[in-house]
Amino acid sequence: MKTELKQIDESNFIEAFNLKLRPSQEEYVSNPVRSLAQAYIYRSQCTPFGVYAEGKMVGYLMVIYDYDVSEYNIWHMMIDAEHQGKGFGRAALLNALEYIKTKPFGDSRRVSLTCHRENLPALKLYADLGFESTGAVFDEEIELAKQI
Repeated sequence: MKTELKQIDESNFIEAFNLKLRPSQEEYVSNPVRSLAQAYIYRSQCTPFGVYAEGKMVGYLMVIYDYDVSEYNIWHMMIDAEHQGKGFGRAALLNALEYIKTKPFGDSRRVSLTCHRENLPALKLYADLGFESTGAVFDEEIELAKQI
């Protein structure tokens, strides 16, 4: 599925606010309102993106650089409930990895993310794209990483 990432700014942040998860998924991913607040706080080291397909925002993710350990992280990736199961998550993640390869904030070949241990569809997606468990666990979240 063809998608593109567009940086969230004053022209499209309301679209991000309108993205919804299925009720059963709300414990797994932060709401875009909370995520965009974090993006504002960490604005010197992160980029929030809308995931677009055919000109419509279908999801959200944020790429952040951790200067303390020199690695990139993918935070709060979500696809709107109405658009799940269509390949947008996979395409968005691949787009995010291409963006990270440009090293927008600093040099690193390591990308990590966390995923709730019960979010089996997301864990499968990440494994399919080469992310492996690091063994680190934060509350109910498993850390996964890969080299790019």
